[in-house]
Amino acid sequence: MLGDTPARDYSRKLNLFNAFAESELRQLIAGLGLGPGMCVLDAGCGTGEALGWLLSAVGADDGTAVGVDLSAAHVDAARARTGARTTILQADLLNAGLVAGTFDLVWCINTINHLRNPLAGVDYLSTLLRPRGRIALGQSSLVPDMFFAWDSRLERLTNDAVRQYYRDRYGLAERDVNSVRSLAGLLRQAQLRNVEARTIMIERLSPLGAVDEAYLFEAIFRDTWGPRLQPYLSEDDYAQLSRLCDRRHEQYALRRPDFHFLQSFTLVVGQT
Repeated sequence: MLGDTPARDYSRKLNLFNAFAESELRQLIAGLGLGPGMCVLDAGCGTGEALGWLLSAVGADDGTAVGVDLSAAHVDAARARTGARTTILQADLLNAGLVAGTFDLVWCINTINHLRNPLAGVDYLSTLLRPRGRIALGQSSLVPDMFFAWDSRLERLTNDAVRQYYRDRYGLAERDVNSVRSLAGLLRQAQLRNVEARTIMIERLSPLGAVDEAYLFEAIFRDTWGPRLQPYLSEDDYAQLSRLCDRRHEQYALRRPDFHFLQSFTLVVGQT
């Protein structure tokens, strides 16, 4: 998996995103039509928030939710969150020892793009499904995830800098970065049927609540932008971006009355 190891830990970022996008993600789960007694797999379960939502959808008494994640820290967090209600395995997704033909749904969010061979990943996940079972692949930000109502030039430069940073960090070509947009094609290449896609917009306006500000400040302003973008921006543009990200500065973006955040989230579902 690209950049992932059992020791890697980005639990805080996962917690922040799941709290931030909970209402939208639960809305998508509700739209899947899950029923009591079903068995679901969260492939790349992270810190386990979605496991609880999925278990609620299939019934905690007679339904089953299983999670798999490579990171030891994520698995520990997920187990602490869900307790004995779920089975959570620390394993490489493609070598988790799961039994073929077990699940009614595989829920796989912001994960398939981490695999060196996403099609092989989808092919493997397909073998875990019961007849007429479904895979739901989700991906954040198929369109740029932040727009600056006040400065479209800086918006473009910042989004370009983020993409270049990730290309350099993981040795990727631009086509590799953009390949996350091909989720529907992946499911069709894996011979899944009835492929459908739904994209929702996670939208936030000023004034922000504490959960929204925590995610935007910590996960984006500090951990996605911050010093890592300095080599990719001019001195003046980086200084301007830094002011927007600084809670102590009068130009701090999250307190601007014209602050407007848009982050797309796409869910593509295919059936065996």
